[in-house]
Amino acid sequence: MRRTVLMAMTVVFLSGLFFFGPLGESGMVWAQDDIGKHPECPYCGMDRNKFAHSRVLLTYDDGVEMGFCSLRCAAVDLANNIDAAPASIQVGDYNTKALIDAERAFWVIGGNKMGVMSKRAKWAFATKTDAEAFIVANGGELADFETAIKAAYTDLYEDNRMIREKRKMMRMKMQKKNKS
Repeated sequence: MRRTVLMAMTVVFLSGLFFFGPLGESGMVWAQDDIGKHPECPYCGMDRNKFAHSRVLLTYDDGVEMGFCSLRCAAVDLANNIDAAPASIQVGDYNTKALIDAERAFWVIGGNKMGVMSKRAKWAFATKTDAEAFIVANGGELADFETAIKAAYTDLYEDNRMIREKRKMMRMKMQKKNKS
């Protein structure tokens, strides 16, 4: 009986580790609790749950936490908050959607899949094997975080232009629809 109870407690504990995120200062948190706290990107308004595979959770050294839909929007925030140092940058793993350390991630830049808020995609993977498999299937180049964030800044002008054009087209369609 004692052995059965002990085994049941072990299963419950291990299940908790599987369904919960890492232990933090405040204890266990749900793996996707960041989406509940930050459901929309503050820059573009995109649904972070829909884009969980590209989302970024940025925590500054003063404790301020921000959630974004993509590396592009996180780069905008980093540029706007030049005096705030990031304490932690987490990104959604492309395959699992789990948050991983952006600086330890294996990044793929480019390829034939459209990026989130960017023409040139920037995807993060927890393992090099996953990143390489993505490259075989979709193209792109393996990179580290520094290269990915530099690419986000480099692409910002073209990405903003693309976003403006898309939004202009959407407004025109809405105006046309409202006139009908």
